[in-house]
Amino acid sequence: MISSLRGTVLSAVGTTVVVEVGGVGFSVAVTPALALGTRVGDELRLHTTLIVREDAMSLFGFATQEELDVFELLIAVTGVGPKSALGVLSVLSPSDVARAVSTDDDAAFRKVSGIGPKTAKLITLSLAGKIIVTEPTAQHPAAVATSVTDSVLAALVGLGWSERVAAQAVDETVVVASDAELSSVPVLLRLALAHLGPAQKTGRS
Repeated sequence: MISSLRGTVLSAVGTTVVVEVGGVGFSVAVTPALALGTRVGDELRLHTTLIVREDAMSLFGFATQEELDVFELLIAVTGVGPKSALGVLSVLSPSDVARAVSTDDDAAFRKVSGIGPKTAKLITLSLAGKIIVTEPTAQHPAAVATSVTDSVLAALVGLGWSERVAAQAVDETVVVASDAELSSVPVLLRLALAHLGPAQKTGRS
């Protein structure tokens, strides 16, 4: 079992990053936010799990252990495969998943491509009592590592938002982010994108 990887990023495209460890390049399936927040040449550490099927072996990687734990709970649900579970974590943070399960909000999972009403309901029923909600704690932007916020800002600008709009979104996002969320570029980027929302697209340059 490959439980973690730490190495140099060789490529990051779509939902796949290639990490070189000891001269070997590992192709890892990740969330779009993680891939967007990763740059070639960066050192990257991922929490991973190897999924073995009859026709393939696939490696899935996450920025935090919490994301990996939720991923493994999701794939244990009937009808939820690794790609669908990754899709859930591309749309919802572990805290979002826990909150949806605790409130029996299956609508949150129906937003994910490939997950229908029956599977969404099954997720809330199957994971009930298995995930604890982690409430975010307020923190001033100054307490966040500059490298993290700079990377998120650069990713947003690269996606088409103006620097002014992107900077405002980052500042407002870090104020309500938890300590774990503040330490991860992919997680903070996902939160910033959610904060911007479709209505903010007019602020693009």
